Amino acid sequence: MASHRVAGRNLSRYKDHRKALLRGLTCELIRHERITTTLAKAKETRIVAEKLITHGKKGTLHHRRLALAQVPNKQVVKKVFDDLADRYETRPGGYTRIVKLGPRQGDGAQMAIIELV
Repeated sequence: MASHRVAGRNLSRYKDHRKALLRGLTCELIRHERITTTLAKAKETRIVAEKLITHGKKGTLHHRRLALAQVPNKQVVKKVFDDLADRYETRPGGYTRIVKLGPRQGDGAQMAIIELV
């Protein structure tokens, strides 16, 4: 199995399901600023969330529309552009932190907390 030039995890889902999952996790991460999920999902959510916050820091109408295309939730995008952009104004990336937890009781999946720094 050659995996050259294959980026990202497929999380055992089709593309549309995976996209919806990551959108939902990102919205909840922005809304609550800390969520618990599996390690693989946390690592993929980090990618989407950090791009979204970077759009918020740039603050233009174009970047707001790009953010809405990525996560179509107006309340979340408003929070990113109004609150988080100010908070991370001087930070050059690395807006999230992943803390590993133990394995999940039911199936042994590696769990993690992803939170905004």
